Amino acid sequence: MEPHALILHRRTSSPYDPLRCLWGCDVGGDSEMAVVLAVAAGVIGLAVGSFLNVVAHRVPLGLSLSHPPSRCPGCEQAIRPRDNIPVLSWLLLRGRCRACGIPIPVKYPFVELANAGLWVGLALVLGPTWVLPSYLWFASVGLVLIVTDLEHHRLPNRIVLHGTWVGALLLALGGVLDGAEVVRFLRATAGGGAWFLLMLVIALAARGGFGFGDVKAAVLLGLFVAYQPLLAEPAWFDVLGSVAVAVFLSFFIGGGVAIGLMLLRRADRKREIAFGPAMVVASLAAAVWGDQLLSAWLG
Repeated sequence: MEPHALILHRRTSSPYDPLRCLWGCDVGGDSEMAVVLAVAAGVIGLAVGSFLNVVAHRVPLGLSLSHPPSRCPGCEQAIRPRDNIPVLSWLLLRGRCRACGIPIPVKYPFVELANAGLWVGLALVLGPTWVLPSYLWFASVGLVLIVTDLEHHRLPNRIVLHGTWVGALLLALGGVLDGAEVVRFLRATAGGGAWFLLMLVIALAARGGFGFGDVKAAVLLGLFVAYQPLLAEPAWFDVLGSVAVAVFLSFFIGGGVAIGLMLLRRADRKREIAFGPAMVVASLAAAVWGDQLLSAWLG
């Protein structure tokens, strides 16, 4: 049997089918549990998304996450609890501060909705597994990195490094509780290391074309890609193949965006173009569909 055919066999023989789940999930014969899990993930994801806005705004500026409380940047008025409800408050206020009326950027409800959407999607795809919390963490950290890279052209160490060690700890603990062998986490760690080394070589060869934030973020992204949570027993071929898919997608997405911006005259060769968002999007896709994308790639 060809390696890529073996991947599909192991995936489709799993008791949990993510494609079926999206159109009427039945996890272990209990579809109600899937609905409850998805709703809970969506509600909590909205609340966490609100906090992610704080992280994305304050960390790049070196500010505290806890003090002072959230306030309007225009009038410095503290935001009331009723005006801090994710998405709903923004809609009720029509996107403006209650006190001074200055516009509230649409990015705030967008980040909240995006995080909720990622959490619901992962809850449906992964189901009630112990590794689910680690992938929710991974998705939220990735979303924050997208925002900070787009706004500041930076992937702050404070986010990348904390995101990596906490994510690795959650993934290892979840894997143990799910009954996974230790070698699975070690292979995933190797996948993160492989992407890190590749990005390091590229960054050194490009001489400034890539930031070292991208290099350090590759460890976190590669770790979660290489774990392949939907495969029962991922082998080295799966680990390296999924990382290769993520790397290819990163450059495909990043290159396509760069070319599009240059054609629209929104960027040129001298202007920095954020590559972190492409890495994060590619990693999320490869973590869930890496085996299928690899099989399609191999024909």
